[in-house]
Amino acid sequence: MRRAINIVPGSGTRILLALLPFLLIAYLYVVVSAERRTANPGDKLLPPIAEMATSMDRLATEPDRRSGDLTLWSDTAASLQRLFIGLGVAAAVGLVLGLTLGLLPVASAGLSPLVAVISMIPPMAILPVLFIVFGLGELSKIVLIVIGIAPFLVRDLAMTVGAIPREQIVKAQTLGASTWQLTLRVALPQAMPRLIEALRLSLGPAFLFLISAEAIAAESGLGYRIFLVRRYLAMDVILPYVAWITLIAYLLDSLLAWLARRVFPWAYVQEARL
Repeated sequence: MRRAINIVPGSGTRILLALLPFLLIAYLYVVVSAERRTANPGDKLLPPIAEMATSMDRLATEPDRRSGDLTLWSDTAASLQRLFIGLGVAAAVGLVLGLTLGLLPVASAGLSPLVAVISMIPPMAILPVLFIVFGLGELSKIVLIVIGIAPFLVRDLAMTVGAIPREQIVKAQTLGASTWQLTLRVALPQAMPRLIEALRLSLGPAFLFLISAEAIAAESGLGYRIFLVRRYLAMDVILPYVAWITLIAYLLDSLLAWLARRVFPWAYVQEARL
């Protein structure tokens, strides 16, 4: 008798198993939504899927009366611009400080406790401070994303670099490598795959900080739109927007995973393929 641990689904079965939970959730939603509408035709909490599709089609194809923009796409562009700048700055900070703390004992002794303390600060708690210091414009939202995920990236990369076998460091020095050459030729190639993986893990928190900042002070963006229409209980807009944010996050995660395996295939040679 085959053990369950040895049963590996084929590609077709894998796709079916992946789709099954989504189909089940959609089915449950349709059933519950229909029951609520039958009991109360004016119910707004769980609108039918057709109603949500109509609202999204309107937001995606009809220009806004005030701005003339296509609301869905202008909100998406505004949010993605903030997200990409925040992630880019956080990745640069994480990479530089992670390499520094992981390679240089003096830097690690002086800065690691500070980074550890900063990483414990709840970013949302200092959001009012950021608005006071940086204003209500784009900068405060980007800084929130950077403060929210950069400490995690720094600590993760510092541990990754610090775990490089001592033999590699000694061998590179024996061959005459300077600290700068050792950083670029030994530590950086091993840190880059981990940086991408850490960015993947940071996508969820980054979206959380972005939506929170947009909800409080913004004039466009996915978070701004959700909190703007919540006062009308417009669930036919809120739920599709949440699904749209989730889809964007999933696509970004898949893109980063593909990029990591494409650019650094050697880092995934030992990865288990289930």
